[in-house]
Amino acid sequence: PRRNFFVPMSIQDFKPAEQLGTPIPSQYTLVTRNTFFATEEERRRVQQDTEYNCFAFPSSMLVCDYLSDSGTSAMTDVQWAALMRGDEAYGRNHGYYCMLDSVRQTFEQGDNAKYLVNRVLLNTDVNWILENQQIEGGFVNGGRFQLERPNFFITPQGRGAELLLYSTLHQILLADKPKEWMHSHYVIPSNGFFDTTEAHCHTAGFVPLNMFAAHFHDAFPIADIGKRNPFKGDINVAELEKAIAKYGPERIPFVLMTVTNNTAAGQPVSMQNLIDVHALCHRHGIPVCFDSARFAENAYFIKTYEAGFAERSIQSIVQQMYTLCDVFTMSAKKDGLVNIGGWLCFRDKGLFWQRYSRPGRDVGVALKEKQILSFGNDSYGGLSGRDIMALSVGLSQVVQLAYLHRRVMQSQSMAQRLAQNGVPIVLPPGAHAIYIDTGKFFEGLPMTIGDFGGVGLVIEAIRLYAIRLCELGAFGFEYDQKDDEARKGILDLVRIAIPRNLYNEEHIAYTVAAITELYHNRHLIPKVRITRGAELHLRHFQSGLAPIYPEGHPLHNAPTPKPTSH
Repeated sequence: PRRNFFVPMSIQDFKPAEQLGTPIPSQYTLVTRNTFFATEEERRRVQQDTEYNCFAFPSSMLVCDYLSDSGTSAMTDVQWAALMRGDEAYGRNHGYYCMLDSVRQTFEQGDNAKYLVNRVLLNTDVNWILENQQIEGGFVNGGRFQLERPNFFITPQGRGAELLLYSTLHQILLADKPKEWMHSHYVIPSNGFFDTTEAHCHTAGFVPLNMFAAHFHDAFPIADIGKRNPFKGDINVAELEKAIAKYGPERIPFVLMTVTNNTAAGQPVSMQNLIDVHALCHRHGIPVCFDSARFAENAYFIKTYEAGFAERSIQSIVQQMYTLCDVFTMSAKKDGLVNIGGWLCFRDKGLFWQRYSRPGRDVGVALKEKQILSFGNDSYGGLSGRDIMALSVGLSQVVQLAYLHRRVMQSQSMAQRLAQNGVPIVLPPGAHAIYIDTGKFFEGLPMTIGDFGGVGLVIEAIRLYAIRLCELGAFGFEYDQKDDEARKGILDLVRIAIPRNLYNEEHIAYTVAAITELYHNRHLIPKVRITRGAELHLRHFQSGLAPIYPEGHPLHNAPTPKPTSH
């Protein structure tokens, strides 16, 4: 008989898959799109034609587009399948029920989540309609309660949710007040206002106050990337306490917490900070509002780096996070994993509702009327039924740990290589983007904050390498238009925002090589002047610019767009 030479081994002789030193594959690429590499001269000619405004540069001439992670992600196959189950009915399409349910499941049910959209996709019955009517008491009322006390409002994107929130509070708090109250009486503290959020706040007559973490600028060793996180996205609670004492609770409509903190280099916010803020605000009767665009990424950082959460699921962490706010906005174009969509919601009969409802005038009704006037019937809020179905699926998928791990590992890989090459970036990296520290990038060179060197870097990355970055610093936040006090709330950064599920190692390696080359030749990067629209709000979307190349540069005397009169 044949002899058996197999020697039994303990399974402990093999490393488990998680310890192989490389991420476990979590997806397949089933469809690709080819890119075209235009010449440097062709890109420069188009830059001139579009006044060097990076938002106006055509994406078809780029090979890597890091302008934003908002709405630029690739959807999953299940989301594409969900598009085919879109219901385009004007009133109460079945996607409406799916979306409301997905928000309840993702933000309130934790480990007990069971998504209605999975059942609707199979189209086996309609009994689910009877099961999803009379729901009240959370962030998403259902049935007649959503009519009597509306508290959930679909919008085309997060900006629409902000419009509803800030403009409605303006009507409640400022419409019948003296003009001098505008931009002076009410203040809204935050761990970090993003550009459009700050613009909505200012337009509504409120004063935005950024209170970045006291340890935000602390050095962080490259070797510790992926090992620990100091949660630099936290709000400075001591400064928040001072603001409450200075202005009084009645002059603070709410406190805004952005998770993760996009303006503060995408840094995460700790659960403990959210707990402290909630306790402080509720002690004074101040509602807490979350800007929730990257809620799942924030939950991943809590699970991975905050003590006591390692064994918790992403779903249960999200559930706990959202017990600590009264109202929240959402741009689903980020952690909804879709290309369009958003919402505003508040806790039924909670602190926000109590503070802003008036006798005979429910704040939810005021918001619903503005929603219908601005975006259409509340069943769709400016979205197609197809998009609503894709979003309903995306909310169930974004909390999956394998997806979030791949997402964060990709960002950490880019950050680690850039930092090792000497490029000054904010460390540790967040999940959705890498942020270049503009001041340190040009340190030792005759480049002041008013020279908008970050914009010069963006211009050269497009011209030389067909890579689009985004300046989020002195130019984007209108440093030259603000007083000394407001300037304290500006961080001078350039963002490399990575779309979800879109780029691979080839893109990351090329980007690292290109940015490293730009850093090594940073003395050749131009200063930038504003040729048109310096005084515009959100001017980075629409103003004209011109690079001023240093002497000795081949483009030093090249023609540039001429300034135009205002």
